Amino acid sequence: MDQLTQTRRSEFAAPPGVFAETVTAVAHFTDRLFKFRITRPKSFRFRSGEFVMIGLPNSERPIFRAYSIASPSWDEELEFYSIKVSDGPLTKHLQKIRPGDTVLMRRKPTGTLVNDALLPGRRLHLFSTGTGIAPFASIIRDPETYEKFEQVVLTHTCRLVAELKYGQELVAATLDDPLVGEEAQAALVHYPTTTRESSDQMGRITDLINSGRFFQDLDLPALSKERDRCMICGSMGLLKEMKAMLESAGFTEGSNSAPADFVVERAFVG
Repeated sequence: MDQLTQTRRSEFAAPPGVFAETVTAVAHFTDRLFKFRITRPKSFRFRSGEFVMIGLPNSERPIFRAYSIASPSWDEELEFYSIKVSDGPLTKHLQKIRPGDTVLMRRKPTGTLVNDALLPGRRLHLFSTGTGIAPFASIIRDPETYEKFEQVVLTHTCRLVAELKYGQELVAATLDDPLVGEEAQAALVHYPTTTRESSDQMGRITDLINSGRFFQDLDLPALSKERDRCMICGSMGLLKEMKAMLESAGFTEGSNSAPADFVVERAFVG
């Protein structure tokens, strides 16, 4: 880690349009996954499920990448969940941050994985792979989610069991949350699956849906546009297959300007 990356917030002047915030906590789950929390600017407002551009003060022209905000809109700090890429222009440095270091954040949040982009419905399905669970970490801790939907189904598919830990800790914390815990205990369903290592539920979520195993395991009816709303975040394969599956069932993709039956976040793929 070079000296600039370790610069404390008080010693660093942020470029125009950028916040310079302080790392408050870092937790590593595997050699590929970690989370970190930073201070929240007093003026910063966002909707649960949105993302921002994150960077480090380690060069004259910092590299920024899109990161979903994993904390809900009411949280006093901002949390992010990240993959580690050894040769990644940003993550090769970001994975080494420690409490007290500075992280740069652009001031404008955006994204399609927000409650406002969906029409009212009874059940909300949150389909994620890997770090794609991050925006849903925000969504399931937002009171508005439980006001809008009777049931919230969070799926999280990873290669290995250890990679499910972030989601497991997230759900446990949500069920015990003083703000939404009671609502989550009545409405939140967690469905983790693995694709390479043996677990209680094995398989790609799209395969489990197509085979009917997903609905059987959770005692749910098949997806219906009259009743269900969906958010999708993860690998390109997940996005393409889920989008095709939903559209073939009559679902319409929504956006901030035209709410509909499902939304997809494309900022992290391609």
